[in-house]
Amino acid sequence: MAITLLLPFLLLFPFLDLAQKGYAHGAAGQVNHLIETSSFLPATTCSSSISTIKDLENKQSSLNIVHRHGACSSLFLDEGQEKTKTSTEFDPEEFLKHDQMRVEALHFKLTKRSANTQEQSAKATVLPVQIGASLGTANYIVRVGFGTPAKYMSLIFDTGSDLTWIQCKPCSKFCYDQQDAIFNPSESTSYSTINCTTRICFESQYATGISPSCGDSASCVYGIQYGDQSFSLGYLVNETLSITSTDVVNKFTFGCGQNNQGLFGKAAGLLGLGRHRLSIVSQTLKKYGGRFSYCLPSTSSSNGRLTFGAQKRLPSSVKFTPMVKDSRGPSYYFLNLVGISVGGKKLAISASVFASSGTIIDSGTVISRLPRTAYTSLQSAFKQFMSSYRSAKPLSILDTCFNLTGYKEVRIPKIALLFKGGVTLDVDPSGLLFIRSIEQVCLAFAANQDDKDVGIIGNTQQQRMEVIYDVAKSKLGFVPGSCA
Repeated sequence: MAITLLLPFLLLFPFLDLAQKGYAHGAAGQVNHLIETSSFLPATTCSSSISTIKDLENKQSSLNIVHRHGACSSLFLDEGQEKTKTSTEFDPEEFLKHDQMRVEALHFKLTKRSANTQEQSAKATVLPVQIGASLGTANYIVRVGFGTPAKYMSLIFDTGSDLTWIQCKPCSKFCYDQQDAIFNPSESTSYSTINCTTRICFESQYATGISPSCGDSASCVYGIQYGDQSFSLGYLVNETLSITSTDVVNKFTFGCGQNNQGLFGKAAGLLGLGRHRLSIVSQTLKKYGGRFSYCLPSTSSSNGRLTFGAQKRLPSSVKFTPMVKDSRGPSYYFLNLVGISVGGKKLAISASVFASSGTIIDSGTVISRLPRTAYTSLQSAFKQFMSSYRSAKPLSILDTCFNLTGYKEVRIPKIALLFKGGVTLDVDPSGLLFIRSIEQVCLAFAANQDDKDVGIIGNTQQQRMEVIYDVAKSKLGFVPGSCA
């Protein structure tokens, strides 16, 4: 899938540590957030744990998830590992450029697929998740184990990708530098290759976009390329996957990469959370019932969590909207977005505008993209509400920016996304602004080039809420305010 993996520093827009330093929804019916501008500064202390409604109701165990280069970074290191020193320089324009590369490649893939109509209960288990800045990416990472005995490593996880792959010895062509030791199949007692004549080998092309081939030993050879021209090439294999030390998936099919190049930072590979047969969601359907959820880290100093499996009891505040089947991208999670409200008022956007493009939710895209007609209406309403603040020059793809120098606190309008089924999702204040500096604070939405380009709900707008994917029942749920 079109995935862009970059960024030399931290994930920047979560600099709004709003849950820690104060924002106000106000009384019922209030239409704005009051934000202290001091909260725009990055946190220097670690939030050592994450508490969610689900934890309280289900008493589930959770594993630490931290930002590799944030205040909690020491919590994510294995015993004996040393924290590496990194640059604190950050180029937001380069960051946004790579996010746009991901979006353009994703649009290309979905447009290409529009002519292709090929269709494709267990206790919950928790994985550690952290912002993937340390891996040179704008995405998130989890730590899982491969082989017997299990070797744990950090993987980017992506709802817009299907194939899971890691770098493997002997790295017959090339392996980039990664944080963990490269996986050695010869040291595992449960490793096995997949023959190129099998059905799963043939079907892998629908997960990768590239037809498989046969290796020298008739083993299935996969290839996958991403939007920034990064790629992985290697053998499709079966191996034991350890979600935790006590929760394993036997004969998990994934790619053992022998030639891997590109902007993957120091991640060992990628964990695919799409809907294709090869994704971890589909391969564990019997074990976890086709359900997973996540709380994304909202700042560089906070934790997150990825959970597989059904919840014992859903929180009363959960809001479900149907997933939509779309032949352009059966692996993606399409939703029926029908409207947007700003400051408590629904914008005059025809539902047909959203219907013509369709909308996906994606963990790897940072800035949400809207049909140009819808974005223009949102931009106009937001600017009107913010008319008392000085405007600032655009920042890359973000053209609605303000200079908030001299203000101790500012008011920004509430923005809500309206979905089919009467679901109204109030975007958390931390998901509304992208901060370069106090002199350049921008609306964290962008316009697509065309109204027919697929809309995307990016990870910025998913902050501080638990997102529940119930693939078995084809619905997606939001639990606002449930993540620290």
